Amino acid sequence: MNRNILLLEPNCKNKYPPIGLMKIATYHRQLKDNVTFYKGDLDAFLVEQISNEAINKLKEVDGQIFWEEQKQKIYQYIKTKNKEILKEIINLSNNQIFIGSWLNYFADLYKRYKKKDVVDELKKWDRIYVATLFTFNWNITIETINFAKLLAKNKNQIYVGGVMATVLSDEIEKETGIKPIKGLLDKPRMIDDDNEYIVDELPLDYSILDEIEYKYPENNGYYGYMTRGCINKCPFCAVSKIEPEYKNYVPIKENIKYIKENFGEKQNLLLLDNNVLASQDFPKIINEIKEIGFTKGSIYVEPNQLEITILNLKKGFNDKAYIKKAFHLFNDFFELIKKRHNNMSQMVYSILYKYNLLKIENCSKENIIRAYSDLAFLYEKYRHKTKRLRYVDFNQGLDATLFTEDKIKLLSEIPIRPVRIAFDHIELKEKYIKAIKLSAKHKIKHFSNYLLYNYTDKPKDLYDRLKINIDLCEELAVDIYSFPMRYIPLNKKDREYLGKFWNKKFIRAIQAILNATKGKVGRGKSFFEKAFGRNDEEFHELLYMPETYIIYRKIFEDLSYTQEWKNAYNQLTEDEKEITNKIIEANDFKECDSKTKNKKILAVLKHYHIKRDDVKKEDKEFKNLKEKFDELIKA
Repeated sequence: MNRNILLLEPNCKNKYPPIGLMKIATYHRQLKDNVTFYKGDLDAFLVEQISNEAINKLKEVDGQIFWEEQKQKIYQYIKTKNKEILKEIINLSNNQIFIGSWLNYFADLYKRYKKKDVVDELKKWDRIYVATLFTFNWNITIETINFAKLLAKNKNQIYVGGVMATVLSDEIEKETGIKPIKGLLDKPRMIDDDNEYIVDELPLDYSILDEIEYKYPENNGYYGYMTRGCINKCPFCAVSKIEPEYKNYVPIKENIKYIKENFGEKQNLLLLDNNVLASQDFPKIINEIKEIGFTKGSIYVEPNQLEITILNLKKGFNDKAYIKKAFHLFNDFFELIKKRHNNMSQMVYSILYKYNLLKIENCSKENIIRAYSDLAFLYEKYRHKTKRLRYVDFNQGLDATLFTEDKIKLLSEIPIRPVRIAFDHIELKEKYIKAIKLSAKHKIKHFSNYLLYNYTDKPKDLYDRLKINIDLCEELAVDIYSFPMRYIPLNKKDREYLGKFWNKKFIRAIQAILNATKGKVGRGKSFFEKAFGRNDEEFHELLYMPETYIIYRKIFEDLSYTQEWKNAYNQLTEDEKEITNKIIEANDFKECDSKTKNKKILAVLKHYHIKRDDVKKEDKEFKNLKEKFDELIKA
């Protein structure tokens, strides 16, 4: 008997799709199970599921009405029990009593759920998987696991895996009663005893990404690993716990072929290896990357997504995803035709109207296939066919200590962009600089790295690493984008951790500086010196500067408040500065009068009372701001 499988990802912002769940989807489709993926508001998912059941029941009661067209009203009634909505729905049918009774039945299911009752009628799923990622997403992840417990037929068929599940396994079990799966699904019979599939080796099911509204920022690549694990055991990193065994080579050619045939070719190759340069098979890895189409100068043209969608609908491969995708593709195409070939827009509209494809709730698989027959030629002729370069990205970074002439020569043979080189601490300085220079020697020009801070480092170490990158950009005529990455211990359930040499104000200051750069620091000495200071002393001053003065640097410099703050601070004695610094470092400026009676110190602290929200986008006229902030500072 085919099982009903639910894949859940907590509703957090993620850059990359859930690779583990995509492999699990492939696993269950190979077993002919019914697979559903969801990421979003959990209550909305439940109302959606109940609404679908209600529509199926209403079809039995009155098959003369196209109930799908009423889905939004049914959804709203189940959620709100609004009598006016109920009246609108039941008036459509001659069987009003039965229609009303069933709608109330389904609305009551949701009401009982909201009251935290156990609702056996909602337990529809034979197995539920919950993916976990960062430990600081603890609350929403636990909420998702507990939600799964309300929907699973059997609590023992809830499988929780991923980074947090491995690192905080005992805590999750204590909190939810569900024992997580640690590490990888890299052996047969780990989740079922009746087959030999190794989940971690399966290709990804990209179709599940079209079931949800959330769009991952990185969404047009092949994702995978060509090695597993890492030879290093860095204490700040979870890899040694999740992937304890280093594997020198994991082939991807067959999986790429499967993805290409079923979901269409992807532009880029995003590899998530944790230390690929440690592999004894590195030359073999580079050759395979070239064999699958990623050579220097290789070009990508997006395949016909509508054709792929129709082929999968005809195969019956994830109808709910491809019906939704077809609707969006048809409507995007209509907008394209309106914009560029308006003389044909009426014809396209007429076809979409004819097959009832103007609203997603009205779309049917059969009508989508029929409409495609009418539009296939036009779609292929006018769809986007922009040529783009393809790139390879070893996204987790390369180990600067393992750079050699031979390895960089091999890397230079593929379209790698950017080269990400780890620069986790200042002690790596010489090896890091050598790695950048070696790469530049082989005509590699684009680099990126994550700069770990708030660990055992001092703020000056972060500044020095950033400045090294700025200087290398100038010296070698290369681009290096730095991403300062705040360290949070593996077992922390929030983002509150402070390193030995860090405090709340310093953390906020770094975040405020990065606010203007979208979290990254690129080339450009003058911009860097303005953002982070020309030297250590100026950087140190910025760390203590009022946050709003950092974010709106020019405004407060023009208003002379930045200089007033500096003057007030410089008038303090060394003892007064020590007291002031402690207050600033705590980053809590409420009730300053209770912390000190010193008027000179209070004159400094008043500058911290101006909040970001006080600077309205529509109210940056110089005179108005000055009058407004004079009251705050000089009161």
